[in-house]
Amino acid sequence: MGGVISLIAVLVVMLSGLSNGLVKDGVSGLQRLPVTVFAFSEGASKDAAFSRSIVDISLAKELSAEPGVKDAAPFGNLLVNTKNQDGRAIDLALFGVEIGSFLEPRAAEGSNLAEVGDHEVEGVGIVVSPTAKDEGIELGDTLAIDRIGHTLTVVGFTDSQDTFGHIDVAFIPLNAWQVLASGAKPGEQVRDGAFAEATAIALQGEDIDVSGIDARFPLMTTSLKESFNASPGYSAETMTLNMIQAFLFAISALVVGAFFTVWTIQRKGELAVLRALGAPRRYLLRDAVVQAAVILVLSIAVGMVVGVFMGLVLEKTPMPFGLELDHVLGATGAMFLLGMVGAVFSVVRLTKIDPLEALGGQR
Repeated sequence: MGGVISLIAVLVVMLSGLSNGLVKDGVSGLQRLPVTVFAFSEGASKDAAFSRSIVDISLAKELSAEPGVKDAAPFGNLLVNTKNQDGRAIDLALFGVEIGSFLEPRAAEGSNLAEVGDHEVEGVGIVVSPTAKDEGIELGDTLAIDRIGHTLTVVGFTDSQDTFGHIDVAFIPLNAWQVLASGAKPGEQVRDGAFAEATAIALQGEDIDVSGIDARFPLMTTSLKESFNASPGYSAETMTLNMIQAFLFAISALVVGAFFTVWTIQRKGELAVLRALGAPRRYLLRDAVVQAAVILVLSIAVGMVVGVFMGLVLEKTPMPFGLELDHVLGATGAMFLLGMVGAVFSVVRLTKIDPLEALGGQR
């Protein structure tokens, strides 16, 4: 019984780590932005807002005066395919930010973003997630964008993993992002209005009147956490893993309940003797529940240790896997509670044992 429960605990820990890893790989770039609320264009689909929304950057100044808003800045998002000077294909999620705004990252290695004058984009500096090093990117590398033909120069790396839709994030000055988003090739005239556009307006503050902003402006506002659903594949991945975890918790309760049901039936004679000798029902229940708790705690602890050890190994592989203590404890705690529920249901029959009938059945 303990071995099976331990195996289920290992699965629970592994699914928790896989779920955290996918979330981190999918939206860590958004999670680390100092943003409270994103304001997308009105009517933009919530599950694809980052790819379909277009807002006027002049709204940032107006929104900064709204109640609860501490600061506002335009934000751009664009997925691009690039190749480095060695011809290696590298995908990037370009985050366009204004130099000097609260969205501008600080490079942990190399240089910070350099402002580009006259909206020139060729060779513009970008600050990239350090996980891009695994793809072969180094400081000073030149990345050529497919189809458009513009080049980007890696000038720095952030201090932690920043990814969007499982793609490394590269922070780029907003005016350069606007050129790339317009689709203009080197030497071509940028279309009118391109320098007035962004994907969204990022808001920073407390108790922001979201409904009021939506009513007064042609915008659709969502919290930072709600905006995660607009990351490619985020909703589908998290829903799938959450469903698997829910079924696993249900299975653990059923398995534990089945084990203790068999265990109770096997001890029916001994329990009948105790009842005949005067043992109260609450004593039998307490005895059974305590034994179930001991088995669950020891078995889950063993499974958790094994799962954490396996997780530490997987974290060093390309697999998107990340262990977080609170999530591991929460998942195993839920498994313990559901296991106890299954055990309690299985031993409730102890309160209904008729000593004479049970003893007669053994003769």
